[in-house]
Amino acid sequence: MIKNYLVSNAHRYASKWLVLGIDVFLISISFMLSYLIRFNLTLNFDTKQLFLQLPLVALIALAAFIFTGSYKGVVRHTGVRDVYNIFNAICLASILTIFMVIVNKQMGLMKNFTIPLSIIIIHSLIGFIALTTSRYVFKTLYYNLVKKFHINKNVLIYGAGESGILTYNALTNHTASNARVIGYIDDDNKKVGKSINGIKVYGKETITEFFLKKSDISEIIVSINTIDNNRLREIVESLVDFPVQVKIVPPVQDWINGELKVSQIKQVQIEDLLNRVPINIKKSKVSDELKGQVIMVTGGAGSIGSEIVRQIATYDYKSLIIIDQAESALYDLQQELKQNGFHNFIPIVGDIRDKNRMNTFFQEYKPTIVFHAAAYKHVPLMEYNAYEAIKVNIAGTKMLVDLSLLYNVEKFVFVSTDKAVNPTNVMGATKRIAEMYISCMHQEQKTKFITTRFGNVLGSNGSVIPLFRKQIEKGGPLTVTHKDITRYFMTIPEASQLVLEAAAMGQGGEIFIFDMGESVKIYDLAKNMIKLSGLRYPEDIDIKVTGLRPGEKLYEELLASGENTLPTYHKKIMISKVRELDYSEVRSKIDELCVSNMFFNGDTVKLMKEIVPEYVSNNSEFCKLDESEKKAVDNKVQKKVFQS
Repeated sequence: MIKNYLVSNAHRYASKWLVLGIDVFLISISFMLSYLIRFNLTLNFDTKQLFLQLPLVALIALAAFIFTGSYKGVVRHTGVRDVYNIFNAICLASILTIFMVIVNKQMGLMKNFTIPLSIIIIHSLIGFIALTTSRYVFKTLYYNLVKKFHINKNVLIYGAGESGILTYNALTNHTASNARVIGYIDDDNKKVGKSINGIKVYGKETITEFFLKKSDISEIIVSINTIDNNRLREIVESLVDFPVQVKIVPPVQDWINGELKVSQIKQVQIEDLLNRVPINIKKSKVSDELKGQVIMVTGGAGSIGSEIVRQIATYDYKSLIIIDQAESALYDLQQELKQNGFHNFIPIVGDIRDKNRMNTFFQEYKPTIVFHAAAYKHVPLMEYNAYEAIKVNIAGTKMLVDLSLLYNVEKFVFVSTDKAVNPTNVMGATKRIAEMYISCMHQEQKTKFITTRFGNVLGSNGSVIPLFRKQIEKGGPLTVTHKDITRYFMTIPEASQLVLEAAAMGQGGEIFIFDMGESVKIYDLAKNMIKLSGLRYPEDIDIKVTGLRPGEKLYEELLASGENTLPTYHKKIMISKVRELDYSEVRSKIDELCVSNMFFNGDTVKLMKEIVPEYVSNNSEFCKLDESEKKAVDNKVQKKVFQS
């Protein structure tokens, strides 16, 4: 009740007209004080002359205030700009007063009416001080009497530089903010112990659980301009063990109209802490590559496919065909593109396994560039559904490749995965076989076939981070398959940008791989996510180790044995130099695999292992195939030894 009363009254009485009236009143009082000061605090002056001059001085001040608009500023947000406007108004009023006195002397309009120059100067100084002081007094009263009813949390700002000071201003000047800044934290010993805006600067060693509890700190906001990922990770990891929420201020370039808003201060996300620097491509060739092209994207409503579509939509292409079998996801993408002002695209609900329908699309639209992102990707599911994995990831890719050759597509860009390297599961093996078929068909020298290979994508459907978030919302526990399991990560926009860049730089036959930084330990990632949620591990939420899933690896790889890399014009992008293949034999076996799969032949996985010799199953029912193969090899060796 008291809070609402004070807030509503603060808004009502702080109208600009009231401010204007108070300003004129203060100017009038200042004028009378200037006479008292000029005459040594005595009344040895003509008081009648004073009261004759006072209405005119007030009227001139009123005109100056209206002209400069000095009364329009929101008093509780008074800053340097408002003080500057007051200075301009006082100067204008003084000039007009002097002009009035001179005109009166020349024209003799009012006898014995004159204002000494000393009075005008003293009046200007007192008036400026009075108006400025009144605003800051009101501002202080507002925050002491009104805002204290809003405040329900104390915060520390990590960083006492320019960004930290701007964060302090954003928090204190925002009416709806419920935060009180208790202090700054800074690594610079020259700043430690000093005060900024009356707020003390502490060293990082001061931050202890005792200090945080004593000061009742509930949030620490990291506000350091141009902070790199490694430094941010170090700071956050040093804070997450304390019972506080850790938030971060976005980079200056992301501020709205160059000004930081309180709503932009977000809780640190696990994506911010991954040990890798995002790849930033300068002087991209994508624009020239896509100009005037008819582009087809399969799997266009999926995590990667939809982002590829979003990025392509910003270029000057001729036509964009988006194909996906997921109707709802495709509809959502269609609406999003329309709302963002993009209309030159054709959404098609279709299945890449439907040869007749896909042939119709190629015949009708005649695409010049194909981005193939449609695939089954979940390792455990595909381990039990090998038929579908082969049908989509191999046969579907094979059909698109064949149609691209038939209809003279200029470039075909295939989205692969690091799970295709030394595969231990059906999904990874199908992607590797698709890569091999593409390499075979590149020998036709008609279409330029390009493959991109990267690791896990943050926030994609079914990825680990969204899963952990859901488990945290439900109160845990978080499930990790192994304590030592690691993965590489990159963001969806970054992965999609690299796919487009590969399309631009590729001349055909390459497998592009990307520098993804260091791999991330999933167990550590789970612990950090719990802590970043303001919870304690293991007191609030525990982590349960469930064991490796069928086909799952402990460590992902980007290069297979026998492969090495060649550099490109970007140091973060490399070309995998793959081992030589017997193209005719590989092509023949892939054809055999697709036919066998059509007739539900149970030996399809065994045939996959023949096509990809490095495919060794892990924690799967197909491990028995590797064991029987090993026994067969051992028997051959023993037989040779016996014969010799």
